[in-house]
This record gives sequence, C-alpha cells and structure tokens, in this order.
Amino acid sequence: MKNKQFVIVGLGRFGSSLGRELIQLGHEVLGIDKDEEAVQEMCDVLTHAVSADCTDEEALRSLGARNFDCGVVAIGDDIQASILTTILLKDLGVKKVVAKAMSELHGRVLEKLGVDRVIYPERDMGIRVAHQLVSPNLLDYIELSKEYTIAELVVPRELNGKSLSELNPRARFGCSIVAINKPQGGVIIAPTAGDVLNERDIMVVIGTNDQIEQFELSVIR
Repeated sequence: MKNKQFVIVGLGRFGSSLGRELIQLGHEVLGIDKDEEAVQEMCDVLTHAVSADCTDEEALRSLGARNFDCGVVAIGDDIQASILTTILLKDLGVKKVVAKAMSELHGRVLEKLGVDRVIYPERDMGIRVAHQLVSPNLLDYIELSKEYTIAELVVPRELNGKSLSELNPRARFGCSIVAINKPQGGVIIAPTAGDVLNERDIMVVIGTNDQIEQFELSVIR
C-alpha cells in the first residue's frame, strides 16, 4: 500500500482516533490543534503534531499543508473555524479535503464548499474512515474482530467480465467474496464460481486484515 501523507486539523476524540489508525496503517500524519495539551498528547503518536491557529492562512502555508495528499478538518466545537479551515485547505490546493460535520446543516455548507467527503462521526468511526481514505476502491470497512474484517470493494475495469473461478480469491489469498452488489441487477448472496464480475459492481469480501490487503494490492489496483 503506497505511503500517503495526511494533515489532520483538530485533535479531539475523532481526530486523534483517525490519526492513530492512519499511523498504524503506515502513513504519515501531521496533527494541528490550537490546544497545547491536545498536541502534547499526540506528539509521540503522530509523525508531527503542532499547535497553530488553523484559521491563519500563513500558519497553514508555513506548515506545508498544500503538499499533503489529504487534509481532514476534524474540528469538533467551532463551526466557524471548521468552515474557514476547509476554505483555506481548498484554496491552498490540498488534493483531497475531508471534513467532519456537527449537524446536517453544517454538512450541507461543507458540501457547497466542495469538500470531497463530509463525515458524520455518529455514523463514521475513525478507524473505518482511515481505511476508506487510504484505499480508493474501498467503500466500507467493518472490523469484526482484531483480525477479521468485512470490506466493500468496487470492481475496477481490469476485472470486468472475469468470473469468481478466474479470480479465485479463496485459494490465492484466503479471503472470500460473500456477496456481489450489481447496481443494475440487485445483490447476489453467496455467489458461485460461475458468477461474473462487471466494472463498478461492489464485492463484499471477508477475511483477515492481511488477506484483504493482499487481495487489494494484487487484484484491485
């Protein structure tokens, strides 16, 4: 999995959880918060953690925010700061901007600002979001235990027309495709070896974290 660089603005419960998981997945994370105590708690966890005013364009510019692959606005208690920070990250040219919303109205404002994804913490846990951010074909990720995971993966063009027997994920990687969601044809539960994949179908895959990661690296990308 290619190493990516993330900047997380706001190191509260959600931001710190997301940052920890991204580090666990082998990525680099810069954490920014105006609260010195929050920064101190994360300075030994993240690649870098700094105290700065996220609504100050020069501060974000000096930290090299524009060079990161993804910016996450995880501010939890100040809607104005959240909106201003989102605008600044977009203006600075951050490739992908994801923002946490505290309400449906806040989320609609963020969408109008052109963020790539709005996160509602009540529905999106930090660990799940971390996996989605680093894996472009991953739609959803549910950790069944510390070892086993269910993942929803979009079928890429390269697998269009291939049958499950050709793909043979069980024998090759140890994971299993337990369902195929076809946008135009409903859901196939417990598909057979003869079922054929089409581009943009959604595969529901179960296996260990390592098995699914190897499946993604070898087949999906």
